[in-house]
Parts: sequence; C-alpha cells; structure tokens
Amino acid sequence: MSVSGAEPEFVEFVECRSAALLRTAYLLCGGDRSAAEDLLQDTLERCYPRWRRINGAPEPYVRAALANAAANRWRWRARRGVELSLDGIPPSRVDAPDQAVVDRDQLVRALATLPARMRAVLVLRYFDDLSEAQAAAALECTVGTVKSQAFKGLAKLRELLGEQERVASVLEESRSWTLRS
Repeated sequence: MSVSGAEPEFVEFVECRSAALLRTAYLLCGGDRSAAEDLLQDTLERCYPRWRRINGAPEPYVRAALANAAANRWRWRARRGVELSLDGIPPSRVDAPDQAVVDRDQLVRALATLPARMRAVLVLRYFDDLSEAQAAAALECTVGTVKSQAFKGLAKLRELLGEQERVASVLEESRSWTLRS
C-alpha cells in the first residue's frame, strides 16, 4: 500500500493485518466477499483519521469498528427496503475433492442466516479467538450477552449443520482460513 502522507504505523498495520481483518469482515457479511471488502475499506477509512488517538493495540479497536459497522450496515439495509430473497433457490452444489472446502462453504452459508449481532459474537469469539470479555468490549455489550448469543448461535449452527463434532472441527479449522482472490 503506497499512500502519500499516510502514517507509517497505519500502513504497516494494514499490510500486516488486512488478511485477518478481511476474513473477519467476510464472515460478518455472511460470506459476501465484495461486501466484506467494502466493509473493511470503509472501516479502515474511518479509523485512519483517529489513528493517533487509539490507546493500546489498534487491532481490537478496528475489530470493534468492523463489528459495529457490519451491524449498522444490516440496520441500514433493513430500513432501505426489500431485497430479493434467495430462500427459494436451492444452494449450489459444491463439487470439491476435499470435505474441508464443502464444510467451509456450508458454515459460511449457515453464518449468513444468523442475525448480525449473533454472527458478530460467533465471528469474534470463535474465528478471531477473542475472550468473552474482549468480544463484549468490541461489541459494547455485557459478557452475559456475548455468552447467551454464542450459546444460541452455536445451537443454531448445530441445527443447521447437523453433527456437533463437525461444527466444532470446522470452527477449529476456520481460524486458519485465508481468503483467495
């Protein structure tokens, strides 16, 4: 990233952490890569002017901004009007030689069906491996809210995906996911 006049710390942060932040945004957007890229770009644009005022590590601040921007985006879309639903269209079949690819696709689709706040809790807790307290701070809610949303979200994922062991293994593997262009 070559930005004239940009603070070197900000540029370095974006270069080092953008892939992980894009993964978070991708999951917060329910598997829509272009929406995730837009969300991350908008969030980084909003964070840049405040960069010098961020106390402590900047990543928790940016993750919180991502989660809040994603929730605001869904609120804005809900007020905007009706969009075409894909509920009646059967999911496309993924012919992949590796079950992990299929599991990843199913998990992203299942996450997309969850409410934005519940999805944000699951992404921050299990994909970004934040503690309950860190997730609560990022989402500006109580630890109890994080716990209940995580419990309900995991139950819904188990319902959607079936086998409990498979959900746990997919969540564990998802920490190493990278998005490919």
